[in-house]
Amino acid sequence: MSHQPDDPDDSVQRISTSLQHTALAHPTRQRLLFALSGGPSTISRLAARLGVNKGSVSHHLGVLREAGLIQEAGTRQVRGGTEKYYRRTAERLVVAQPRAEGTAALFGAVAQELERSPVGHLLTLRHIRLSPAKAARLAKALAELVDGAEEEPDGEPVHGLLVTLYQQAGT
Repeated sequence: MSHQPDDPDDSVQRISTSLQHTALAHPTRQRLLFALSGGPSTISRLAARLGVNKGSVSHHLGVLREAGLIQEAGTRQVRGGTEKYYRRTAERLVVAQPRAEGTAALFGAVAQELERSPVGHLLTLRHIRLSPAKAARLAKALAELVDGAEEEPDGEPVHGLLVTLYQQAGT
């Protein structure tokens, strides 16, 4: 998820309504959005991928759909009936004014993803003193690094990347 309010890309959805913020305030819904970033999927596949039961996935997809963050993306006939596919309504979400509950859910979702990662990961927290000008330059450089990361073709593993730069309160 991106927190850059001035991104003009058409594939970006701006998060602004209470319903959208509420939908983002649960780690499972955040993880579903992560999983759907790779393309449309079914409840069964999402449940298997996240290690969550299908009933829970169905409930959370309903909340995301009602908030306009996902939509149905076709159906497929299977032995027992019809499977629905779901997809994100936008490639990227922009939260111009993050709320604590959504941020907490995002960090919770990332923690769950780290726990399920099949390979080692990098997790670093560092506090450094920076002038406002240097902090702005660092934020810009980090955004350019993330946005400029070149994607490999389909078939390669998907990696999560979470970057934040913030000023500690009271400093």
